Amino acid sequence: MSEPRDIAVHRRPKGEPRFPQGPAPDPAGSHFERRIRSFQPRRSRVTAGQADALERLWGTWGLDVDGQRQLDLGAMFDGLPVVLEIGFGMGEATARMAADDPSTGILAVDVHTPGQGNLLGLADRAGLTNVRVANGDAIILLREMLAPDALDGVRVYFPDPWPKKRHHKRRLIQPEFLTLAASRLRPGALLHCATDWEPYAEQMLEVLGAHPDFANTSADGGFAPRPAFRPLTRFEGQGLDKGHLVHDLLFRRV
Repeated sequence: MSEPRDIAVHRRPKGEPRFPQGPAPDPAGSHFERRIRSFQPRRSRVTAGQADALERLWGTWGLDVDGQRQLDLGAMFDGLPVVLEIGFGMGEATARMAADDPSTGILAVDVHTPGQGNLLGLADRAGLTNVRVANGDAIILLREMLAPDALDGVRVYFPDPWPKKRHHKRRLIQPEFLTLAASRLRPGALLHCATDWEPYAEQMLEVLGAHPDFANTSADGGFAPRPAFRPLTRFEGQGLDKGHLVHDLLFRRV
């Protein structure tokens, strides 16, 4: 059997977008300040199926994080409560959660083009209408494009742990991020983090526990059991295979 066609290797005129009907390569451009980012875009192969999903479905279910407009989540999700998922990998867990709970909308943001195409394809094949795929920086999305109290939850599953000490400043779960996320969460909404990197889990627990806008749902003030609504992710499986412990943190917006 031949390998899937790799769209990335096909030559195109200079300046022509990779996917004319799909996600923009740098949607926010130079409109916003340069800062240390918690993510690092990866160049990897886009299969024919992923490219097809991007071309066919992006105009309906995708959006670029350009920071130039505020999203009307009520109109976008037909009035459903909306959870923001930051970093969804290849989208398998996202699609599973959307299928298991069609009464909740999932706004899933990532910068990984193959994952964006994969999630769109999964949602299309399953007939899901409660998923939207956002391309770009989650900080710009939260700060510039979402209204206060717009979200019923935020999910951050297996973010990059940036294990080297000099890179810890790149970790997403920091006091500044929590303050921003809290401003977009309605009171009582859930912030759910999961990681298989023990030092990062401890830092998450410390930072969240000290933040005045969040309260730990765990009675003992520690980590929480994995809730039934969070399926095992690909990254989690890889971590478990390596003997890593997986920690869930569930905090409510007070």
